[in-house]
Amino acid sequence: MREVCRSYRPSKSAGWALAITSAALLAGAFAWIGYGSSGHRAAQDYEECADEAKPNASSDAEYSKLMTHCAERFAGRRKRSGGYTYFDFMQNKTFDIAGPNPTESERKQIDRSYIEFLATTRREAILSELMKAQADLEEAGIDRSRQSVGAPLALTPKIPLPAKRPVVEHSKTCEDGSLSCGWAKLSAAVRNAFASSNEANQ
Repeated sequence: MREVCRSYRPSKSAGWALAITSAALLAGAFAWIGYGSSGHRAAQDYEECADEAKPNASSDAEYSKLMTHCAERFAGRRKRSGGYTYFDFMQNKTFDIAGPNPTESERKQIDRSYIEFLATTRREAILSELMKAQADLEEAGIDRSRQSVGAPLALTPKIPLPAKRPVVEHSKTCEDGSLSCGWAKLSAAVRNAFASSNEANQ
């Protein structure tokens, strides 16, 4: 066995290849360690991601794509006073969260709030339908009562007819000696005198 091991000796070309490979692996390891320690730091929240997207985008389309990627990575938005908020568009409600993304317990709280929101919305919808049905029934009852009564009677005032005046009969001849009878005789005499004078002048 010893003789076999002594008889095997690597060639010079194989030794050089092994040395070059080892050097390349060592250089790659140092480069990776150096990049990890002093290289670019990844964004920690949505705001940092958005700040990095501005200089890195070469066009509006690329910037929009980078911003969409930031929104997918981070659900929370930074508050000025510290901490983060999460907006649930399904409930139209904002929740306070500790980090840039909701934790598991915070997600459960948001889900419970959404279930309560659905129950409240359902109750309000049912109540609205009931109130509308009640209003329709009341309106239909009013219409039926109006139809049963019928059209209102038109009351026309009765205008009394003028009373017929009694006919006053005048006597053709005046035979008594009253003042009215004398006056009538005088008037007749004057008319006759005027009539005769007119005929004489003609």
